[in-house]
Amino acid sequence: MENRPLAVYGTTLASRLLVGTAQYSSPAVLAAAIKASGAEVVTVSLRREAGGNRAGESFWSLIRGLGVKVLPNTAGCCSVKEAVTTAQMAREVFATSWIKLEVIADDDLLQPDVFGLVEAAAILSRDGFQVFPYTSEDLVVAERLVGAGCEVLMPWAAPIGSARGLNNVFGLQALRKHFPAVPLIIDAGIGTPAHAAAAMELGYDGVLLNTAIAKAGDPVAMARAFALAIEAGRLAHCAEPIPPRDMAEPSTPQIGRAFVDLPRHA
Repeated sequence: MENRPLAVYGTTLASRLLVGTAQYSSPAVLAAAIKASGAEVVTVSLRREAGGNRAGESFWSLIRGLGVKVLPNTAGCCSVKEAVTTAQMAREVFATSWIKLEVIADDDLLQPDVFGLVEAAAILSRDGFQVFPYTSEDLVVAERLVGAGCEVLMPWAAPIGSARGLNNVFGLQALRKHFPAVPLIIDAGIGTPAHAAAAMELGYDGVLLNTAIAKAGDPVAMARAFALAIEAGRLAHCAEPIPPRDMAEPSTPQIGRAFVDLPRHA
């Protein structure tokens, strides 16, 4: 299988790792981690950065200085109106039609409100946005999102920040098989590089994560570890791994095996 670059909305990306910019201990650590990750796309929450303690202009200057593409998101939005309004504001601030669309259903699991998500995606697509929807692995919801104009799907692996890894491998496999030509990027729930590699081995096109890097003991080293894991997982998928078996299969052939005629005891 040919290992082609990831392409989303007409933009080709060499890196399949997308990185969030929240929760880092300092701007210097954030910048170093993004560089170590090799990521070409970073997500930024307009709501959280505008309302936080960080000086907004210096933060935007830092991001621009890294030479990465910004993917604004609607994190924290709980209604269609709120998400659409936030997306429109983000387009003005960042001068991009890209938007990572989040419509959250509850505060405990931060699960996507799939009904509101489809409605908001349709509104934003008609308004010229290129929507990256944070969704579940549900096939019907995915069909509705594609029908609403989404050319990329971003299903969760597990709840945001939970670090649980791939909670529903069967569902994620089914989604991949159902949409062979749609870029699928795992978003949320990844905790270790092994989780990221497993997602890539399933045939996913990329991984977006934040907490697993930002809250690690050494964010820079962890960013590099994720970059390597995603590359390894992608290469493994393209190399077509052998399928699992229920029985052992000897790697050494029987033909040509030496037989020793041991003496028999009386």
